Amino acid sequence: MQTFNLKTLAENEEEKEYVLGLKDLQTHAVYMIYGVLEAGTKDRKLHPGKGHEEILCIIKGDVELSSQNKTLTIGEGEAIHLKEDDICYIENKSDKSSHYILAGGHNIEDHR
Repeated sequence: MQTFNLKTLAENEEEKEYVLGLKDLQTHAVYMIYGVLEAGTKDRKLHPGKGHEEILCIIKGDVELSSQNKTLTIGEGEAIHLKEDDICYIENKSDKSSHYILAGGHNIEDHR
């Protein structure tokens, strides 16, 4: 068993996201992304991609999520489910950082 400080790892990345997946876990079955949206950050794209599904959970702050058809605000403790074809963007309109977790997995064997 190994512990990963995802918050610190994400804060040290240029894009403020850390993917806990193949590199650390040596498996393609599951992955988790810890992300930080600094105040005013916009247009962070979320798109699970072919063969993937994800659950986005906000763990600190609020974000605005927009897609072609809808815009909504989700806050701490709230989550949404994204399917492989879903494309959306998240934005932090507040003056404080927001943090989120994207937990994902593969829904078919042939994925990219």
